[in-house]
Amino acid sequence: MVRSRIFLHVDREDLYTNLEARIRYLHSFIDFSTRDIDALISGSKYIKALIPAIVNIVYKKLLQYDITARAFTTRSTSYDGPIDDMIDETSPQILHRKLFLRAYLAKLCSDPSRMEFWEYLDKVGMMHVGLGRAHPLHIDYVHLGICLAFIQDTMTEAILSHPKLPLQRKIGLVKALGKVIWIQNDLMAKWHVKDGDEFMDSEKEVVVEKEGYLHGENILDEVDEAEAEPSSPSRIPRPTCPFTGLSKDTSELGVATDQTHDERKPASPTATRTPEKTTSG
Repeated sequence: MVRSRIFLHVDREDLYTNLEARIRYLHSFIDFSTRDIDALISGSKYIKALIPAIVNIVYKKLLQYDITARAFTTRSTSYDGPIDDMIDETSPQILHRKLFLRAYLAKLCSDPSRMEFWEYLDKVGMMHVGLGRAHPLHIDYVHLGICLAFIQDTMTEAILSHPKLPLQRKIGLVKALGKVIWIQNDLMAKWHVKDGDEFMDSEKEVVVEKEGYLHGENILDEVDEAEAEPSSPSRIPRPTCPFTGLSKDTSELGVATDQTHDERKPASPTATRTPEKTTSG
């Protein structure tokens, strides 16, 4: 007797019309669970300490190539004409963009059990195809995908080089962060690829909101503009820098190695909730 195989059903139309269904499928496929949520929450202290340095490294990389640098003045990577004023890392618009990248990276370490978290990541993808902004921005997917890879690579090296974190915590944090970044990658790609176009509602109105806002509310942590360009790539004093083995570009990354009693406790179990159906902005 031949045993029949049992499949988990995935509705194709839902993947393109229901963000919550898409997120459930992605979570299931990569086994994103409460272990990952706990790893992100308990490891947020270390990630946030890395953010100032990572932001500087990312913008140094973006300004290394003309095709990505010009987007900060033309708001598009498809424009290939001359640019009068090439910007650098001290330009006002770059310092402004650094504020939002810092807030975005901090958001990655917040509570991914809430649908709002994934809605915002989807909105980040939408905003890079000319939608949802008063001043449209058009960035080709090739640059978005490789920038996420660069961020993941930099964070992974820094986490694995930490001298105080136990190996199992390093593994858990690297895995959880990698899963979130790859889901963000999918939510970037979905706004560029043509898959599922037959299900799209061409008359659906896209709400224009300020950056960092979702459904009219600011969901990014406030960033002190005075800290937009710290005197050192990291606010952690250099004597405590544990990353002596990192490559040249990341050698200045540093994290605090001391932990309070509360921070040594494992994160409380956080169930992945299935909130009421929401519609992404």
